[in-house]
Amino acid sequence: MLVDRTLLGRYRITDFLGEGGFGETYLAVDMALPGHPQCVVKKLKKNPHPEVLQIARRLFETEAKTLYELGQHEQIPQLLAHFEEDGEFYLVQEFVKGHDLDEEIIPGKLLDETSVIRLLQEILEILKYVHNNNIIHRDLKPSNLMRREQDNKLVMIDFGAVKELSVLSLNKQGKTTPTIAVGTPVYMAPEQANGFPKLCSDIYAVGIIAIQAITGSYPQEIQKDHTGEIIGWENFQISKQLANVLKKMVRYDYKERYKNASEALQALVNISPKERKFPIKVIITSVFAAIAGISLFAIIKIKIHNQN
Repeated sequence: MLVDRTLLGRYRITDFLGEGGFGETYLAVDMALPGHPQCVVKKLKKNPHPEVLQIARRLFETEAKTLYELGQHEQIPQLLAHFEEDGEFYLVQEFVKGHDLDEEIIPGKLLDETSVIRLLQEILEILKYVHNNNIIHRDLKPSNLMRREQDNKLVMIDFGAVKELSVLSLNKQGKTTPTIAVGTPVYMAPEQANGFPKLCSDIYAVGIIAIQAITGSYPQEIQKDHTGEIIGWENFQISKQLANVLKKMVRYDYKERYKNASEALQALVNISPKERKFPIKVIITSVFAAIAGISLFAIIKIKIHNQN
C-alpha cells in the first residue's frame, strides 16, 4: 500500500481507491502546485523478468504518449505525468469528481428508449474522437464511464492498452506476448478475447452496455445462442429501429458490425422520433392513457361549469 507515501517528491498518496488485475489506483495531492489539487495515481503491475521489463518500458512510453494525446479531449482525463520509481511504473491523471455509470445502469431498473439513445450518443461522441485517432479503448464498461459532477457530462477513463504491461510474459520461443486479453470478459468482443482487438470491438462493448440498460440485467445474464449471437433482449419495449442498431453493434462476426464509433453514431442519428415504431402493446397502452387523460379533463371541466 502506498498511502501516506510521496512519489517523485510531489505526489502525496492520500487514499486507496481500488485494485484490479492490472494494478492499483490511489487518490493523491500534487504538493508542487498551488492549492495542492487532487489527482489519481495508478501503479501498474509488471513482469519482473529482465527481457519482459525492457519491452514493458518501451510499451509504457508509447502508451503514455497516446494517453497524453487523448487527454486533449475535454471528456477524457488528462495524463499529468508518467514515471518509473523503484522499478515500478506510475501514471498520474486528472481527478474526475462524480459517479460512474454503475450508479445509473442498475440491475432491475429498465431505462426507456429515449434515455438509452441519449446515453449511446454520449458514449459514442467521445469514442468517435478516440477512433478517429485510430485508438481502441479495449475496456469499455459502466465503471469506466464517469458522470462528471461539475457539468453532468460523461468522461471516458481507464484505457486498456497501457494495461498490457501487466500481462506480458515470455513464450516458449522466448518472445514477449500478452498472457491474457486486456478487457472485461462480459463486455469483450469475440475477436478481442482471441487477442485481435479492433475498433469495432469497442462498438460491441457499447452495445452490451445499452442492452444491459434496456433489460435491467447483469451483463453476465445476457444470453447467447449456439452461434455466439446475443439473444433474448429484442422483446423489450424498444423500437424496431433501435433494435436493429443494437443488433448490428453486438454481432458475433466483427465484419457485420459498425466499423467504428462514427458509423454507429450516424445510425443513431437516423432514428428520428417520427420513425420510431413501437410494439402494438406500447401503442395501445399509450392510447388508453391518452383517452383516460382526456376523459378526466372533461369531467373536471363539467364539474367546474356546473359549480358556476
